[in-house]
Amino acid sequence: MPFKIVGVIGASRAEPEILKLAEEVGAEIAKHGAAVVCGGLSGVMEAVCKGARENGGLTIGIIPSDNKSDANKYVRIPIVTGMGIGRNVMLVKTADVIIAVGGEFGTLSEIAHALNIGKTVVGLRTWQLEKAAGRTIPNMVAAQTPEEAVRIALDAVSPKGLAV
Repeated sequence: MPFKIVGVIGASRAEPEILKLAEEVGAEIAKHGAAVVCGGLSGVMEAVCKGARENGGLTIGIIPSDNKSDANKYVRIPIVTGMGIGRNVMLVKTADVIIAVGGEFGTLSEIAHALNIGKTVVGLRTWQLEKAAGRTIPNMVAAQTPEEAVRIALDAVSPKGLAV
């Protein structure tokens, strides 16, 4: 694999502090030479792409509509699907690892798809999940900062840590 692709998921309408975290996540991903894949629209998706692009990173948007112009201005490679929320599965399958920043029910569905196929999900102020009887979910890890989220994510898909 020539480089890592980090999926970043979160709400299209998010609070300013969540958007700031997402932008910092994008910047950190780019600084480590990995690409960002996201839903390509507004909110967390736009913020992560902005942070990545401003730091020389590659940004990929999996667009739910049939129109490339629906992508936010920081998406370098728009992939149009015409699939609506069905594109969530494509995003998760494209990513090597997922970072969830905040989020609503669409984010929750992406988390579930990722966990279902065995991908690591790093949560930054996102959903808290547990199985019945308080059993934890092994592939879901909480992070406190954008830097920690990216470090955990890249460590999860790099045998030697941040060697991306």
